[in-house]
Amino acid sequence: MTRVLIVDDQELVRAGFRIILQSEPGIEVVGQASNGADAIRLAIELAPDVICMDVQMPGMDGLEATRLLVADERVRSSVLILTTFDRDDYLFDALRAGASGFLLKTASPENLIEAVQILARGDALLSPGVTRRVIERFGGGAPVVPTSDSPLRQAAAEPPPCEIPDLTDRESEVLGLVARGYSNAEIATELFVGEATVKTHVSNLLSKLGVRDRIHAVVFAYENGVVVRGAAPPNGGA
Repeated sequence: MTRVLIVDDQELVRAGFRIILQSEPGIEVVGQASNGADAIRLAIELAPDVICMDVQMPGMDGLEATRLLVADERVRSSVLILTTFDRDDYLFDALRAGASGFLLKTASPENLIEAVQILARGDALLSPGVTRRVIERFGGGAPVVPTSDSPLRQAAAEPPPCEIPDLTDRESEVLGLVARGYSNAEIATELFVGEATVKTHVSNLLSKLGVRDRIHAVVFAYENGVVVRGAAPPNGGA
């Protein structure tokens, strides 16, 4: 059973989300909150698998609540940001805060159910259009992942702001493709390996980078120089 906490300052919205989610077998809404402070308290008390989090709320907003939840070792929930506003600043702030998904409230009930199920599995969710915006914002071009002795790494204008993990050549290739928005199936096709092998490489990447999911691996890679902006993609791919 997937346990869900709904956080929104509008009672009617919370009621609507609850009806939608509980119509799906295997999903249980275990609690509701109207602000970020109550969301943190209930997340610790109820241990939901997924928290559906509004952004604009009185008192503590959803972005601050997400930052605190992700940093709290007592909380293992994935956060799905749900907002009426299709704004890049909300998107990027949500990702930096540690959210694992971003969905507009204009999405269909089926999209909401699917989003909760995806996050409950430990995966991240962004629509293709939003993923492109993330890549454009952080990448500015098709990436390549250089090895430690690459001229691209040596020629970097500034050192990365934190220590870069030691990735294998294959992990570097996989990260480069993840950073371009490739799915596991597409990476498997590109590298001529099985999808299970790709999943193993992605899991290793997340562990080495110290991030929760592939979306935050992309952000980490661009912001810390693991992926070089504007260079050719791995293996010369399209």
